[in-house]
Amino acid sequence: MINSINDIKKFLSDKNFKKIFVICGKKSLVASTADNFINKNIINKEIKFFYKNSNFPTLNELIYIINDVRKFKPDLLLAIGGGSVIDYAKIANLVDFREDLKELIINNSYPFKNKYTKLAVIPTTAGSGAEVTSNAVIYIDKIKYSFESELLKPDNFFLIPEFLISAPNKIKASAGFDAIAQAIESLVSKKSNEDSVNFATKSLKISIYSYVNFINNPNIKNAAEMSIASNLAGKAISISKTTAPHAVSYPFTSLFNISHGHAVSLFFENFLKYNFENLKKSETSFNLEKRFYQIFDLFGVKNINQFSKKMSLIKKDGKLEDNLKILNIDIKKNSEKIIGGINILRLGNNPIKIDNKEIYKIISN
Repeated sequence: MINSINDIKKFLSDKNFKKIFVICGKKSLVASTADNFINKNIINKEIKFFYKNSNFPTLNELIYIINDVRKFKPDLLLAIGGGSVIDYAKIANLVDFREDLKELIINNSYPFKNKYTKLAVIPTTAGSGAEVTSNAVIYIDKIKYSFESELLKPDNFFLIPEFLISAPNKIKASAGFDAIAQAIESLVSKKSNEDSVNFATKSLKISIYSYVNFINNPNIKNAAEMSIASNLAGKAISISKTTAPHAVSYPFTSLFNISHGHAVSLFFENFLKYNFENLKKSETSFNLEKRFYQIFDLFGVKNINQFSKKMSLIKKDGKLEDNLKILNIDIKKNSEKIIGGINILRLGNNPIKIDNKEIYKIISN
């Protein structure tokens, strides 16, 4: 599953790829050293770069990307970066600009047809698993919406541990927690099945023990392990989708500029505890209590309280702050915007039905 730089070099040497459109973040491209690889190895090709500006995918920036791609007419679309970069590339390769695009996205009714060109992605973070998921995120007026289609999946992806090591610890911590959260949420999601359980379980068996080491002492080994864990978590949620912690995280990213994985971590154990304490209201087709004990076993704990403490410790080790005062987040003052920004689609996958009143209790305590 792990690739080498030579794998990418060989792939990009294909004579059919005469024009390559690269979507990336300028800082992440340099930090990952992928820029050196491109400068040294992509020769005799016409290359155009698009450096994203927004911290999360926005419709305005997406439209610029779509138009630039169509003008350049590449033989290959190449995304090098984290989840936002990859999501931009996935959408831009499938969606054309049209006057009613905003309305179609909001109503989840875009008429998917064909990919524009071949898409390859190289993640520079270990977290989102976007290289294997059939969905992509876009924000409109600070509210998150999703595109969902099997056509969104990239044609090729390359997991290169060397490109992950130099990322700032803040990014490693946020992205890595996202992988852990995705796998856990996948295990309790209403859409969970045998395949997603298999992917999620394998992911957690790696990430639980590699996450902190990757942040504090990154090397090829633990970078490769987190790449694999992220990829497996992505495969899991591509089937099951995420639940309440992800659904509620999006307004904290758009309103307070909290990175995605960090936003997911803010109330993560609180939502899991709510689900466990309301097992009798489960809407799953499987035994939710047994699934929770499967999670406890993976984390080496015996009950929900020990699990909550373990998750708090993981966040502490990753330096993911969850004190809202320190983060300058006033829930009461911004409650209407926060509740309004919750992703209903993801919330519907939660194993226990949860309304806005309960959500407010959870995030304000």
